[in-house]
Amino acid sequence: MDNASKPKPLIELSITLIIPSIILMKFSGSEDLGTVNALLLALSFPLLWGGRSLLRERKVNVPAVLGLVSILLTGGIGLLQLDTYWLAVKEAAIPGLIGLVVVISAFTNRPLVRVLLFSPALMNVELIQENLHQRGNAAIFEARLKVTTWMLGGSFLFSSAMNYFLATWIVNSPAGTPAFNEELGRMNLLSYPVIALPSMLIMIAVFYYLSRSIHELAGLKLTEAIKH
Repeated sequence: MDNASKPKPLIELSITLIIPSIILMKFSGSEDLGTVNALLLALSFPLLWGGRSLLRERKVNVPAVLGLVSILLTGGIGLLQLDTYWLAVKEAAIPGLIGLVVVISAFTNRPLVRVLLFSPALMNVELIQENLHQRGNAAIFEARLKVTTWMLGGSFLFSSAMNYFLATWIVNSPAGTPAFNEELGRMNLLSYPVIALPSMLIMIAVFYYLSRSIHELAGLKLTEAIKH
């Protein structure tokens, strides 16, 4: 991977979260950019960054597409001056729907954890499956995968509930006002420590449970199970 394509989390965080939040909180007044212009400028940063990522990868990235849809919906709510209730619904809807789909998949023959975590792109699936069959633990591992799927779905449902709570708690001013923009910027900033970090910890716990199951049932260390 060359330097240009390496992930740059600090740059991405600045462009998609910090800069837009500062614009919304500090430059929405009539003496500055104004409500509409500040909203459009703030949303353009994550929108252009997401579009750039999609074009560079040259393939459909579902999280990136959902992110772009979320940005466009936020802009629509602000520009059309809809009730702020719809902002809370929008904030909760995307992770909530993903969580429900993931949980429902646990009751099928193809739990989504096979796509999101236990996939050939990330894991040496053939080696793991071979070791599981040799040890007679394939059925037990399938049951563990379903538990992992419920845990994964729970992380999205947690994010959905916290998104709704944060939006209803912070954003109360009418859309199309400087106060709405300022509250939107504050909500974006708080979403990282209040939602993103706890969700990340849940995901780490999910991955730990999966890796421990592979170690116990297939006899493989994490370094052997993960593709390099």
